[in-house]
Amino acid sequence: MTLTMNPALDVSSSVDRVRAEHKLRCGPARVDPGGGGVNVSRAIRNLNGSSTPIYPLGGPTGAKYRRFAADEGIDGTVIAIAGDTRESFTVDETSTGDQYRFVLPGPALSEAEWHDCLSTVTAHLPHGGYLVASGSLPPGVPEDFYAILARSVAEQGVHLVVDAAGVPLHAALAEGVFLIKPSRDELAELVGADHELSPEEQLDAVRDLIDHGRAEVIALTMGSAGALLVSAAGALRLPTPKVQVASPVGAGDAFLGGLVLRLAEGRPLAEALRTAVAAGSATAMLPGTELCRAEDVTRFEAELPTV
Repeated sequence: MTLTMNPALDVSSSVDRVRAEHKLRCGPARVDPGGGGVNVSRAIRNLNGSSTPIYPLGGPTGAKYRRFAADEGIDGTVIAIAGDTRESFTVDETSTGDQYRFVLPGPALSEAEWHDCLSTVTAHLPHGGYLVASGSLPPGVPEDFYAILARSVAEQGVHLVVDAAGVPLHAALAEGVFLIKPSRDELAELVGADHELSPEEQLDAVRDLIDHGRAEVIALTMGSAGALLVSAAGALRLPTPKVQVASPVGAGDAFLGGLVLRLAEGRPLAEALRTAVAAGSATAMLPGTELCRAEDVTRFEAELPTV
């Protein structure tokens, strides 16, 4: 199961050059139902797995979002809200290879609406399975929402995975979760570092979080430098396959989707990490907001070294 509190209809296109005060003629647009948890569900589906996404939708954009989600087979469970679901816009500048990402805050949710989201999740918990709560929180939702979620699912036999940053992540970790997936920058912010952490400092920081019961497993994503997966059993590192990066959008979500899918299948951590790294790389080489393809993931898995 995945939970996306702030879904976005992702629109991606390209233009030769981004220039101020000019009408920019874009190329063909690609539209995908997006947001952290929904992207995780999309990646799981692309890897021939299944999940149940839960997300709030409202307004004309929400209706459009729902059509695209249904077309992709991830319509899931929708909580109706009064506000209009947000859009996000990604533009690739073809003359330079630069990418511009415009992300709106999302509609404000009332207390009743975010409580509806919480109660819907708790009523459909995958007992013995995995719940991935991923992405930003929209206006109106308390910053400790993921902590509230953690308390709500405690003792329910659910592996809670939280992919967030800032105060929402801090609050969730105070309650304790099964797994988090910070980036290098997010880990540094999490431990209050004012500099880029060295590999040794990263490992120490992650182990400290685990030793203090904040999370059982931590997957640190490091872009082209690969990934680090740490649990009480030890630490695993994998490099990133060499690919020509077309768009990093969704690569972290695909990584998490591959990781959780394999864990849900009962695979060992080392095997889950291989799929995760392969899925993230297979996404980064695709344009716009397209996510990994199963055949590319299989190929990258075969190329990665054994850990």
